[in-house]
Amino acid sequence: MTDTTRILVCPGCGARNRVQAGREAQATCGKCKATVFEPKPLELVAATFDRQIAGSDAPVLVDFYSPSCGPCLMMVPQFEAAAKALHPDVRLAKIDTSAEQGVAARFGISAVPTLILFRQGREIARQPGAMNARDIEAWVRSHL
Repeated sequence: MTDTTRILVCPGCGARNRVQAGREAQATCGKCKATVFEPKPLELVAATFDRQIAGSDAPVLVDFYSPSCGPCLMMVPQFEAAAKALHPDVRLAKIDTSAEQGVAARFGISAVPTLILFRQGREIARQPGAMNARDIEAWVRSHL
């Protein structure tokens, strides 16, 4: 087996960190010392969105949601469970479309929740509607 590294963006300061594959759970940021990759969804805002999506070697699954959306609220624990199941292969993140309307418009989000899977900054799959954790995991793995 070869020794590989991947670039992961720190959720705290945005620094890019080179992390040995298989050591993601123990990795801390070289700049701010924050944990680089936790098995829980990362809350994104417009200022952090592009850096996380394009700056990381890990695929990123983003939940475009609204806090006033019933199905979005029902999906919260499912998305958190999927984050644990997909860790460290995929980073899960979420963005509030009511607060970050510019990002939502940029991706043509017309319904929430909508999941978009990104790899190296490019959208590779999209799924509107609420899903349970098993279905989220299966859908993501089918596109990787």
